[in-house]
Amino acid sequence: MAKARALDKRRKSIRNIRKITRTMELIARARFKKAMDRATAATAYTQRITQLVADVAATGVAVSHPLLEDRPEVRHATLLVLTANRGLCGGYNGAVVRAAQHRWKELNEPSVQSRLEVSGKRGQVALKYRGLAIDTLYNHFEDKPRFDEVEVLADRYLEEFVTGRLDRLDVVYTRFLSVSRQEAVVQTLLPLKALDGGTADSGSADRAGSDSTYEFLPTAASILEEVVPASFKVKLFKCFLDAAVSEQIARMVAMKSATENASDLIRQLSLTYNRARQSQITGEIMEVIGGVEALK
Repeated sequence: MAKARALDKRRKSIRNIRKITRTMELIARARFKKAMDRATAATAYTQRITQLVADVAATGVAVSHPLLEDRPEVRHATLLVLTANRGLCGGYNGAVVRAAQHRWKELNEPSVQSRLEVSGKRGQVALKYRGLAIDTLYNHFEDKPRFDEVEVLADRYLEEFVTGRLDRLDVVYTRFLSVSRQEAVVQTLLPLKALDGGTADSGSADRAGSDSTYEFLPTAASILEEVVPASFKVKLFKCFLDAAVSEQIARMVAMKSATENASDLIRQLSLTYNRARQSQITGEIMEVIGGVEALK
């Protein structure tokens, strides 16, 4: 009886765990839908403002802005890593940490003053465990990053780049490509030498810009003074949005897999429990029969 009771107790415990994982899957699914709506809206805006800068360049007007200047000699570099504050999301954090570790080795040279900034508790713990010294920590970015929060970060990067305290900014995050595909990437946001922004529609943006005619009021320089910094802020915000929606997808998939595994384990334990209980009942019946035969 002890074995059957132990199996039944374990089965009840796994059922409770399955309820938790199922609930977490539903929560992640709801958060994913909201995060995806925000990321989709930001994608359209990011592509449009990037196309605007590319169109201005295609008109033949001399494009001159400090953020567009190429700096071949990098003396000050910053690596921003975007991870999650919570776990239970499969290999989401691990893929970002591996990509960040690889890029950090490339940037961490004697001639370069490198800074490592990490958003998310999981990434902070993982990178510290690997012996990397983190200069700045961010734990306030949740699954709903706000533009005003990211803008504070972007303004600091812009000021450092213009004043010469920053020559290169790399962001490590999980890029959202589709519901079934996300990948950990390293994107260089400063300097903004790539006017196409690295988007898949950059070629069509350039072609559309070549046929566009613009009239600048008051001047093209004044327009670029507003558009180029805004383009950088939107791209940085898009990185946070992509990371948020990718995190929810990874957690949704991980919790669904955990729920299915719990169901399979419950079925196996039920079969084992039924066999053990049947064997025990058979033994008790044989004892009763044996007692009756002895009385005869």
